[in-house]
Amino acid sequence: MHVVYPAIVSALLFSIGVYGVLARRNTILVLMSVELMLNAVNLNLVAFDVWLRDRLHGGQVLTLFVIVIAAAEVGLGLAIVLALYRNRQTVDLDRLRALAEPPSGAGPETGVPADPGASTDPGTTPETGAETPVPVPGASRSGAESSGSAPRSGAEPGSGVTGASAERGSGPGNADNGGRDRAGGGGGRSGRGGASPDEPEHTVRVEEAP
Repeated sequence: MHVVYPAIVSALLFSIGVYGVLARRNTILVLMSVELMLNAVNLNLVAFDVWLRDRLHGGQVLTLFVIVIAAAEVGLGLAIVLALYRNRQTVDLDRLRALAEPPSGAGPETGVPADPGASTDPGTTPETGAETPVPVPGASRSGAESSGSAPRSGAEPGSGVTGASAERGSGPGNADNGGRDRAGGGGGRSGRGGASPDEPEHTVRVEEAP
């Protein structure tokens, strides 16, 4: 066979490989195009080795060496393509302009880096970093209950009579009513879990000022 035929075939293979590399459809096509170019070179080595009738057959030996290296190259290239597809979910080279990894502080959609001076604490404002009060849902309710349940120490100023004696009443005419009130109060306290009804109640009488 004349040497022109393998030369033409190798030229066609190399041209197809160059077109595939320049087209840049996806990474798999680029890898296949590189292998076509490499096979075209191997075909030329074998063809010219036979045509020149080399005694050592250097062209064929070099071709075998290139084939072994190409097998390892194909395995490494496919591993890179698979890792690229796992990370970017695509093998299209037009969408893989930025080969570097995105920065860790960039936003997920806009890509704008986060402000280093901004605070992540919910109790501080992002502009000045000053602390802002955080409302507690149970604080106002507990404060209102504590203020409403505080006992009254006395009546209005200037009356001279305490609130306890004013409620119970003063004088012998209201003794029965006072006793009933005390009995009712003791029963209410015992019902609420307070002091027992057998416990004597200490009363303090305040005399009116002349």
